[in-house]
Amino acid sequence: MGRGDRFTGGDRTLGCFLVSSPQGHSGKTVVTVGLCKLLTNRGLSIQPFKKGPDYIDPSWLTIAAGRGCRNLDLFLIPKEKLIQTFARACEEADLAIVEGAMGLYDGLDSQQTTAEISRLLNIPILLVVNTSRMTGSIAAMVKGYQLFETGIKIVGVILNYVSGSRHEKKLREAVEEHCAIPVLGGIPRDPDLQIAERHLGLIPSKESSEAESLVERIGNKLKPYLDLDQILKIAQGFSPPRPSPRALEESRERAPEVRLGVMHDQVFNFYYPENLEALRQENAELIFINSLQDRLPPVDGLYIGGGFPEFFVKQLEENRLLRKDIAESIEAGLPVYAECAGLMYLCRKIHWQGRSHEMVGVIPAEVEISQRPEGHGYVLAEVTDENPLLPIGLTIRGHEFHHSRLSVKNGIRFAYEIKRGHGIDGKRDGIFYKNLFASYMHLHASGTPCWAEAFVSLARRQGKTPLKEAKYG
Repeated sequence: MGRGDRFTGGDRTLGCFLVSSPQGHSGKTVVTVGLCKLLTNRGLSIQPFKKGPDYIDPSWLTIAAGRGCRNLDLFLIPKEKLIQTFARACEEADLAIVEGAMGLYDGLDSQQTTAEISRLLNIPILLVVNTSRMTGSIAAMVKGYQLFETGIKIVGVILNYVSGSRHEKKLREAVEEHCAIPVLGGIPRDPDLQIAERHLGLIPSKESSEAESLVERIGNKLKPYLDLDQILKIAQGFSPPRPSPRALEESRERAPEVRLGVMHDQVFNFYYPENLEALRQENAELIFINSLQDRLPPVDGLYIGGGFPEFFVKQLEENRLLRKDIAESIEAGLPVYAECAGLMYLCRKIHWQGRSHEMVGVIPAEVEISQRPEGHGYVLAEVTDENPLLPIGLTIRGHEFHHSRLSVKNGIRFAYEIKRGHGIDGKRDGIFYKNLFASYMHLHASGTPCWAEAFVSLARRQGKTPLKEAKYG
């Protein structure tokens, strides 16, 4: 049987496990990155996943595994679609590794937790425990997590921040005596690993000049402390659910009919793989553009995703020709969809650290970078105004995470009314103008399937039936 048969028939051979913890800041990202790297080095094909909407952790897991990480988020993605996402991504893989978010039972509600992902996909859990100032009490903690909900299986514990051999011995004895599961690793407190943990959580891999070497160092640091053979043995004993063959068949792409530019570089790199795949499935050819170096090629539409433009404002400003190309194309009716950093880039200026930098200038607003998050978390929005992309009455689920705010001019039109979250001004989001649509909210194509179809259809029509609308003043 070939690897590709694993999710379409025959005996299930895919191994899987999920890395979680009792609470955040327990070191699970470093552990997950290390496991992906070490098991990839053994010659296994590892498919990584991240619970939640985050873009940063997946970028590091992608480097560690050498395969694109996918997000598993039950707020953004319906359950059946999530199972399809998992199954489709795991084709050709030997092992699926999921990194949880926050604590095992934390989430928007009881249906949005890491535990629920484990239950839905029948994935066993490795619990990474911060053992600082703890000995026998670890058994009570782990036992409580084992018993708190049914339908999940905690199969092992990884001890983190261990103070020494005597400390580790007491912890191991407590877990193995009272919880009847093995300790699969004991990682000492290591300043280098703590620095790595902070680095992974703050900086996308595309912005790190030493991403590959950092991942390699993490793997080398963890290797002596993890029982990889036992972890693999446990992972082989569980079978995730299969999606229907029809669901997998629907993913096939067809010959492209339109060309969509996608800003994809150090600045703009927050894209869900499913969003790009959904555009391709609607017959779009994707042309990747570097915002720091390129001009705008001949395209029928433009997609500008998220990122951290504040770190590159000078370089963005210096690429005047691209800014001019984009502004003129939008005025001529080019369909553009932009999220968060893309929204900021299309405004007139970005103000940061006492300086102002010229941006594309089509949206009559200026961006102020702030020290604290202005919008952070899940978003519910309703489409309330007629626009070139989405129908009135549609409810959109998304998320936002931005350290910036917009000072907008009168006359701007908003497509979204915010029901949960912040958006642009606490009440509204989704600026539209001609065939431009820009918002702080990130949406996921699996949860908003009409988005890709609408955007590609708009690109297909562009130039034929342009909307006649005056320029902003």
